[in-house]
Parts: sequence; C-alpha cells; structure tokens
Amino acid sequence: MEIHEIPRDYRGESRILYIFSMKALMYTGIGAFIGGIFYLIFNALGMQMIGIGIVVFFGVIGFCIGTFKIPDTKKFKFTQQTGGEAIDDIIKRWIKFKRQKNKIYVYLKGETKDEQ
Repeated sequence: MEIHEIPRDYRGESRILYIFSMKALMYTGIGAFIGGIFYLIFNALGMQMIGIGIVVFFGVIGFCIGTFKIPDTKKFKFTQQTGGEAIDDIIKRWIKFKRQKNKIYVYLKGETKDEQ
C-alpha cells in the first residue's frame, strides 16, 4: 500500500519559531517598536525595567492582534456581527470607516420612498 500526499494550499501558513506566522511576527514587531519608543523615554528617566515591561506588553498586544480571531458567539451584538473574523481585519475596516467620515451607504432592493 502506497502513501499519497493530498495537496493543500499552504499560503499564509508558514510558521517562524513555531508560534509566529508571518503576519503575527510583523504585528509583534510593530508593537515592540511602539513599546521601544516608551522604553527610550523610561530609560532616560532611570526606569529601565518598566520600559522593558512596556516593550513586552506592546509586543504581546501586537501578537494577539495578528494571531487571534473574534469568537463567534450570539451573546453580544458585536460578536454576532464580527464573529470568526481576524482582529486586524476588523481594525483595518474601522480605520477605513473613520477615514470616510463615518459614511455608510445602504442599498435597499424593492423599497421606495412611498413605502416608508
């Protein structure tokens, strides 16, 4: 009996250091960079350990944004609408919404002004 490999689509699944995907590594780096700015400020004030803690904190926040998804539960209205979507996609969509000055265009089929 022979073993045959079933082809899979591996795009976006490359892992670095087992837990980091490319996207998670990028967001972790961005978070650590932002934390590094605070590290420089706290290091100048003589509070180096607090600065290191802030770098780690921002790095973990970046990792969570790049890795996790919103849970799909029916308990909250927010999770009903965004359940199963990646956190970074939701943040990108929110930024795009704010850039458009909070405009939402809704197209209704079959409804006219007289029916309202």
